[in-house]
Amino acid sequence: MAKLIVYYAHPGHQFSQVNRAMAKVVAGLERITFVDLYAEYPRFEIDVGLEQARLLDHDVVLLQFPMFWYSTPSLIKEWQDLVLEHGFAYGSGGDRLEGKHMQLAISAAGPEDAYTCNGYQNYPLRTFLTPLEQTARLCKMEFVAPYVLYGSLHAPANGLLEAHLSGYRRLVEALRDDRYDIGAALELDTVNPDNLPILDGGAA
Repeated sequence: MAKLIVYYAHPGHQFSQVNRAMAKVVAGLERITFVDLYAEYPRFEIDVGLEQARLLDHDVVLLQFPMFWYSTPSLIKEWQDLVLEHGFAYGSGGDRLEGKHMQLAISAAGPEDAYTCNGYQNYPLRTFLTPLEQTARLCKMEFVAPYVLYGSLHAPANGLLEAHLSGYRRLVEALRDDRYDIGAALELDTVNPDNLPILDGGAA
């Protein structure tokens, strides 16, 4: 079994419908380390030693967050800046994260067709995630296709949230239990409840 840590970051957690529900699903699973970054570091006073130890103790690092202005919530950036130090995560002697996997679980307010060259966001979603993908590569980690919910603001009213939560649970359990086809996921741009490459029955 893989050791999986989930870092959840939402500065408006109490107002969230989608991410709060997703966090509840993950936090209740067995053999998963769950960290609510905004609850743990409300003043951004990140314990670098603790976070580096957490990373070393896990095989898969999953970051869950809503897209904020085409990027992550600010605490994730602060966490990256402080925790992924030269000599630890990259650079001379910085190979401590080599071979681990980075997975994202994100929500995007706009519909899927907005994230195309002809849509109002002008670029595919993966383009906005390039800094995280390159961070993973610099740290010698494998960046896996993100789990995405488009149109998240209206997902509960449109009846899309239940399937998304079920898919998120299946994704996390498959990652934990070494049933997620990482090779297949590397060939995908994004994943959702309908195309998860889970090994004990193909895409679920």
